[in-house]
Amino acid sequence: MLFDNNSVFAYLIGIAIVLITWRIFIKPIKWLFKLFFNSILGGLILASVNLVGGFAGISVTIGPLSALLAGVLGLPGVLLVILLEYML
Repeated sequence: MLFDNNSVFAYLIGIAIVLITWRIFIKPIKWLFKLFFNSILGGLILASVNLVGGFAGISVTIGPLSALLAGVLGLPGVLLVILLEYML
């Protein structure tokens, strides 16, 4: 089976389009998985704050927004959620 120049060029263009499309769509999916994982981790951190803070009288409402803040911002997010809980 012989390939002419046009066929080889068409295959190369097709492969390039597939690779570019893959890169465009895989980055947002990775970002969403990371955001989801961090939100769950933030919720667990807030739950541990409730567990340990119960001895000191500190409790935090754990909801989607507070878990997201704690997950995305880390320790400053946990402190922000605690401060917002007691300010509001």
